[in-house]
Amino acid sequence: MCGRYSFAVEDELIRERFGVTVRSAIYKARYNCAPSQELAVIANAFPGELRCFRWGLIPSWAKEPSIGNKLINARAETLSEKSSFRQAFRRRRCLVPADSFFEWKREPEKIPYRIMLKNEDPFAMAGIWEHWTGADGTEIHSFAVITTEPNELMRPIHDRMPAILLPENESRWLKEPDESLLQSLLKPYPGGLMTAYPVSKLVNSPKNDGPEILRPVT
Repeated sequence: MCGRYSFAVEDELIRERFGVTVRSAIYKARYNCAPSQELAVIANAFPGELRCFRWGLIPSWAKEPSIGNKLINARAETLSEKSSFRQAFRRRRCLVPADSFFEWKREPEKIPYRIMLKNEDPFAMAGIWEHWTGADGTEIHSFAVITTEPNELMRPIHDRMPAILLPENESRWLKEPDESLLQSLLKPYPGGLMTAYPVSKLVNSPKNDGPEILRPVT
């Protein structure tokens, strides 16, 4: 699964890398992105903007938004089968920008690792999103991060990893209508282009959200 990530990138780099408008009133650097938080996404309905959606998908038919707490990830292999994800996969896809993600390795206690690209560039995880309206008129935009099989770097750490899109496939993920082609984009990112190192257990608590989260520990 993917239960934590970071996105602490300068506004100008975000504009250059993803070609979106960044409003300082909305975006702020996040070192420990966690479920239920409002986080930056690039949705196919608003392709030129960086918007904040809640992490944890709330299907439009849900009676209560609390279901989103259980739907932070969607498995790539079953996107078109699960009722919670099927329509979003077909119609509401998004990019979830990040500069790293975190996973816990058992050795034997759980040790958090930061995983990122070797060149330290930001990247986009594939996501799906929904628009939910409550009985009282409350509106929530929410998203889930899609996960796939681990690459050779991730395999010793965890049995899943986020589906990181190759840069040339990011626009296709937002626009492509063919489901089989979309599925083909959700492959493990090349492990040779990534690196990982252990970090402190500060990342375990969403209350901690500073640059110290990213520091390597021995």
